[in-house]
Amino acid sequence: MNKISLTASAIALSFTVTACTTDPYTGERQVSKTVIGASAGAALGALGGLIVGNSTNANKRNAILIGAGIGALAGGSIGVYMDKQESRLREQLRGSGVSVTRNGDIIRLNMPSNITFATGQSGIKAEFYNVLNSVSLVLKEYNRTIVNVFGHTDSDGGDGYNQDLSERRAVSVAQFLIDQGTDSRRYYVVGFGETRPVASNASAGGKAANRRVEIEISPLTDG
Repeated sequence: MNKISLTASAIALSFTVTACTTDPYTGERQVSKTVIGASAGAALGALGGLIVGNSTNANKRNAILIGAGIGALAGGSIGVYMDKQESRLREQLRGSGVSVTRNGDIIRLNMPSNITFATGQSGIKAEFYNVLNSVSLVLKEYNRTIVNVFGHTDSDGGDGYNQDLSERRAVSVAQFLIDQGTDSRRYYVVGFGETRPVASNASAGGKAANRRVEIEISPLTDG
């Protein structure tokens, strides 16, 4: 992932704005122009506790959350806790177009861009609000987990454009969930642009599969 260093003044400015706003005409939530300008194809650092593209800070999440009094999971309780959370997510997201998959103790939600965003936009579609509200309810109920939000695009367009779009979309999803009352310290947000396809970009169907936002939920542990 391409990275740039932000000046202190740019970081300070980022803290003074709300990362998402609602368009008064369309009702769509959009990342503010200030945050978009700061992202511009690069790592953002931490915005009000939201860790964006900074793996060093992301690695500190567990210690921060445990220090705040959120109990870590251990041993056999991990699998049971994640089983219950997976069941609740499947219940809440049935028929939504969002897939729920499980790999060990990690739960992944795949949100295709066609149901989440308009073409080339990072403002979440108003009709998708209820789906994300359902996700936020489960995340609040099962708060002993950490959450990674990954943005991806197809190969159409330039590398820089795709990188920026993937970051802005991932931030939009994470910020929406935070706005519903989930703890911003649980999140790590990264845009991968077109670098992690799950299908061939040679077909329309493959490109559609590659345009997505993924939410990865894993247990909070002290390891």
